Amino acid sequence: MLIAVVVVLLVIGTVIFHFVSPWWFTPLASNWGAIDTTINITFWITGVVFVAINLFLAYCIVKFRYKKNRRAHYEPENRRLEGWLTLITSVGVAAMLAPGLLVWAKFVQIPENSAAFEAVGRQWQWQFRFPGTDGVFGQVDARLINAENPFGMQHDDPAGQDDILIDSNIVHLPIGQPVTALLRSQDVLHNFTVAQFRVKMDLVPGLVTYMWFEPTKLGTYDILCEELCGIAHHAMRGKVVVDEPADFENWLAGYPTYAETLAVAAGDAAAGQAQYAVCAACHGMQGEGNQTMNAPKLAGLNGWYLRKQIENYQAGIRGTHKDDIYGRQMQPMAATLVTAAAINNVIAYIETLPDNPAPATISGDVTRGQRLYRNCGACHGARGQGVWSVAAPRQAGMSDWYLVAQLKNFQQGIRGTHPDDGFGWQMGLMAEILHDDQAIDDVVAYINTL
Repeated sequence: MLIAVVVVLLVIGTVIFHFVSPWWFTPLASNWGAIDTTINITFWITGVVFVAINLFLAYCIVKFRYKKNRRAHYEPENRRLEGWLTLITSVGVAAMLAPGLLVWAKFVQIPENSAAFEAVGRQWQWQFRFPGTDGVFGQVDARLINAENPFGMQHDDPAGQDDILIDSNIVHLPIGQPVTALLRSQDVLHNFTVAQFRVKMDLVPGLVTYMWFEPTKLGTYDILCEELCGIAHHAMRGKVVVDEPADFENWLAGYPTYAETLAVAAGDAAAGQAQYAVCAACHGMQGEGNQTMNAPKLAGLNGWYLRKQIENYQAGIRGTHKDDIYGRQMQPMAATLVTAAAINNVIAYIETLPDNPAPATISGDVTRGQRLYRNCGACHGARGQGVWSVAAPRQAGMSDWYLVAQLKNFQQGIRGTHPDDGFGWQMGLMAEILHDDQAIDDVVAYINTL
């Protein structure tokens, strides 16, 4: 009898929890309400079956409980019962599958008026590409992917010259316009999911998969990767901003076409030497860094990373937090480089400076630091050399005191919390694995040995 009571209470508790649970669907923000309907049908069918079977189980426990003089009746075959069970099960399964098949038929049929964009996933970030005025994407080739050509664009393809490249984790889309997401992976299996849109699809290396949806609600929504893709899978986040059409067009116009990126002149070290004079006042004539000025070593730092940080300072993504005293000092200095060519020139000059390891100022348990660094090495490289494909800068030979300061800034939210700083936000999550100041010192002490 006690078991029967427990089963009944389990049924009652489960039903109550289903209706009062705080974990429910996010508000719908696309045309795919039919997916919610399909899921609700599944909930009702499985819920009714769950309640019926468990209440029947409780009834049987009471009805056929042990009695001393009762003998069990053995009936291995009951064609009538089997027929009813087969019929009811078939109807239930069909009722769950049929709505999904109808939705899938619409899902794979792209509307004729659908616009297109490409979402490119790689460990552990997103990039986006829009076709230009010709409405045609240029050809890409994985063998061409490098720091200067992260999309793998084919230089001689005329269709790609007007493609708009969004090297960011943030993409904007217009409201009320059906859009097709063409999905491409550059390394491993990923998944593109926006919970409010209700649709998701895997990114399969070597293939271009797709899905379509129509944003119906203005707002900013998280892009998630829902395939385990490596150590920083949990931090592979992006954002999609649903705009009014005019706002979307203004945002898109702010990014260069592929032809415009090719037209930017390569860095001129000679011209950069004069422009570097402003930087040298803090970072040193040889880019060696100056701790008393809170200016880290620049010589030997990855050029792509220098460019990204200068652009972040100029855009206010970095150096605007009220507690980032030294970042706020750096922001107006970065503003002196007023063109992309000027940034390239300064970087070209910095790359000519002698790359002498910065003096070690941090001590710690190197053996423990080596263990802790295994997580860091997944992005920054086993030798701390930096890996551009995961937006992880060089650490070996750089200013160790600066590494300590920045790890603490990430942990305290001083850096990496700007809504447009997708990579900084990722680093903030990863920095949390270092639970105290000693752990930070230990891992930086190990980096000093690389």
